Amino acid sequence: MMKALSFNILAILLLTSSHAFAQVVSTSQTTNQTTRTKTGSITGTVVIENGQPLRNALIYVRTFSSARPAQSAMTDSEGKFELNGLEPSTYQIFARHSVYTLLPRDEGTANNYHIGDSVKLVMVKGGVITGTVTMQTGEPVIGVRVRAAAVSTNENVQERFTDDRGVYRLYGLPSGKYVVWAGGGGGAYSGGAYDNDVPTYAPASPRDTAAEIDVRAGDETTNVDIRYRGEPGRIVSGTVNSSISGISGVLVTLTPADGGSQVVGVPPGERQGFVLYGVDDGEYTLTARSLQQSGELAISPPKRISVRGADVTGVELSLKPLGSVSGQVVLEELKTKECGMREPLMLTETLVSAWHKQDEAAKAQPKFVWGLGAPANADAQGNLILQNLAPGNYYFVTRFVAQSWYLQSISIPSASAQEPKKTVDATRVWTTVKIGDRISGLKITLAEGAASLSGQIELAEGEALAEKLFIYLVPAEKESADEVLRFYAAPVDSEGKITLKNLAPGRYWLLGRPAIEGGLTKLRLPDETDSRAKLRREAEAGKTEIELKPCQNVTDYRLKLSGQ
Repeated sequence: MMKALSFNILAILLLTSSHAFAQVVSTSQTTNQTTRTKTGSITGTVVIENGQPLRNALIYVRTFSSARPAQSAMTDSEGKFELNGLEPSTYQIFARHSVYTLLPRDEGTANNYHIGDSVKLVMVKGGVITGTVTMQTGEPVIGVRVRAAAVSTNENVQERFTDDRGVYRLYGLPSGKYVVWAGGGGGAYSGGAYDNDVPTYAPASPRDTAAEIDVRAGDETTNVDIRYRGEPGRIVSGTVNSSISGISGVLVTLTPADGGSQVVGVPPGERQGFVLYGVDDGEYTLTARSLQQSGELAISPPKRISVRGADVTGVELSLKPLGSVSGQVVLEELKTKECGMREPLMLTETLVSAWHKQDEAAKAQPKFVWGLGAPANADAQGNLILQNLAPGNYYFVTRFVAQSWYLQSISIPSASAQEPKKTVDATRVWTTVKIGDRISGLKITLAEGAASLSGQIELAEGEALAEKLFIYLVPAEKESADEVLRFYAAPVDSEGKITLKNLAPGRYWLLGRPAIEGGLTKLRLPDETDSRAKLRREAEAGKTEIELKPCQNVTDYRLKLSGQ
């Protein structure tokens, strides 16, 4: 049996998790598509809120198809960085600093970048939580591990040990609400003197009655003291079974119903034991997941256990391969020359994501499972594979760069055994992925001839812009009423400006209204038929119509909201 968590395995886990880094907030420019035939660079600057450059910020860039950073750089004395030798693709950018944290991205702003982009990152000084850990007698607890987790994500974002006074200080925290606790197993270090104890949450409680600490960037929250209970915890142990080759290690995660988690590393093998210490009474889910060089992962079906006054032993977890969906991105070019010079589309810059349905079945899975399946870039021939999909129902989201193309259709072979050669519209139905499924035949069609629309909201005298106002385009043709990909949405900025790109040619009704919860993402869900129909009725009643021709770029459009 293993008591200690393997630090190397956990380090790999943290490195490959997008949640281990803050997010990028803005970009300034992108070079023309024709410059992207060879390797290139992404450059940028990191500043703090007052505009001063920030030195020694660590910048990572990676493709969505890889968990490993493709390149990294440190900012210089002027806050500048440059990431070189990048292949044409879609990249994520992450930044880390021991004291500063990046501002959160605006809603709807994706962390998608391409070679030639120039990026500006704004960082703010992170928040601080500090206090003391003392025994019931008032004596300081020396060398106990103290951790903080964001309430919204249950992620352990910081941990430190108390000093010889029992004092701890957690810093560089993003804004939000946190819980803080001392002792207990798991974390980035192992073998602590208090790892076998039940965690004590501030001020002196179990998790369900823990105080929630409000942390603001740049502020220090003091006197978050913990009166350590020192109660011995239970043990949860068992074995992980696997016949899968190529596994370099396994992580076993114990997830309580009320949030948080404890992780232990297990070496590879057909049958290996695991043990977790310092477990409090409660209801938990146990899940094992593999670490593999190939990038393909396996997990065990989540197993519910109940810890009530005694150790839980003999738990059997069996690794099963996660599912995948493979397919191709194809381009449909216009047969006429009405669009003039064609804009080449780099297929490697096409990014496809599989988003799971948030139903009761999804809630039964630990949250981390849904982060295992990353988006995928197509290769130079348009081939792609979405790996590590947990059992569930999915729909597909496509992003690309070329402004003269639009998303025309998404299809997938029917799951019906009676009609194996039939394809279905994957925008209208959920695609079900079971454990170990290898689904092929996904087809994403991009078409040339996209239109665009930009302009300004015109307000009547005394009228003000609604908060979080969005502009919606819905198909005006009766025969297109239920075409999911003909529904568009974009936010109106603070000055009333609107911009919509990559629009399919056709007739549309325009409607301005406060954002629908979930925005365009929810509007395009397969089972949001009623929401789309309602929006279309409202837009039709507003009687604001526009017809967009292939490749037409409408500028300086004036949209009046009065009467809508």
